[in-house]
Amino acid sequence: MENLIDVAIIGGGPAGLNAALILGRAKKSVVVIDEGRPRNRVTRESHGFLTRDGINPSDFRKIAKEQISAYPSVKFVKDIAVAIHGTDGYFRIMTAQGSSYWSKKLLFAVGMKDLPIDIKGLIDVYGKSAFVCPYCDGWEWRDQPLVLIGNGARAMHMAKVIAGWTKRYLICTNGPDDWTNEQREELKQHNIPTFVSPIDRIESSDGMVQRVALSDGTIITCSAIFFAPTLTAGSDLPRALGCNTTEAGTVIVDGFGKTSVPGIYSAGDVASEMYQVITAASMGALAGMGINGELLAEAWNDQI
Repeated sequence: MENLIDVAIIGGGPAGLNAALILGRAKKSVVVIDEGRPRNRVTRESHGFLTRDGINPSDFRKIAKEQISAYPSVKFVKDIAVAIHGTDGYFRIMTAQGSSYWSKKLLFAVGMKDLPIDIKGLIDVYGKSAFVCPYCDGWEWRDQPLVLIGNGARAMHMAKVIAGWTKRYLICTNGPDDWTNEQREELKQHNIPTFVSPIDRIESSDGMVQRVALSDGTIITCSAIFFAPTLTAGSDLPRALGCNTTEAGTVIVDGFGKTSVPGIYSAGDVASEMYQVITAASMGALAGMGINGELLAEAWNDQI
């Protein structure tokens, strides 16, 4: 069988890297296929990871790869998996650069991707003074005047969460709101200003938000923005292979990352809605253990 390896990991973020570490230490042959364009590449710092709080995402990946390099059975490939065929025990992975790999097990750690943001100027501040997660970036903007961009239930949730970091915030729905009368009354009772006029542009300097200009002429001064992005799975391959997913593309897994398809696992943001670096890494570790356990059980039974 052509250079059959134990595990192919698709995606080299925290989930894929931690899985590679676990599997490398378990003496398993692993290839990590990653294009090198993580979603958090626009972010200057990552937070909430014990001993790595405030680390630059690229430095995090660099340190991880340096540590994993101690385990020679793990190989990193900068490429994109474009097609996968086969079944448990023998998967064939084909890449954009024309390479092929054969593996017994698959782990999808492909993360999520932001769909294009249709607000002028938002891309200029994304990751610098516009963020999606208060747990990741709320501390740096505590007690500052903020603008929340969102609508419907997601905006209501964000309003309740961001209140733990600052009381000085308002909501821009960027068009007619989708709230119920009860939700509007709740916002009013908490004295949270809301603006339903579409956003014309976000004005900034060197990536730092200065003003949010609405199409009705309203100008809102603020220090930072939190917004609700629209996400899609980092790869269509899990769904194409038959893995059960949610409507949003999140792969459904058990506690060890096992999907509905034998031999296929998933971990990290594509298999969760927590979107935290430390959560993704922990899921990768558990998936690595799950895969190793399955491989060990198969080898044990083959000896009978």
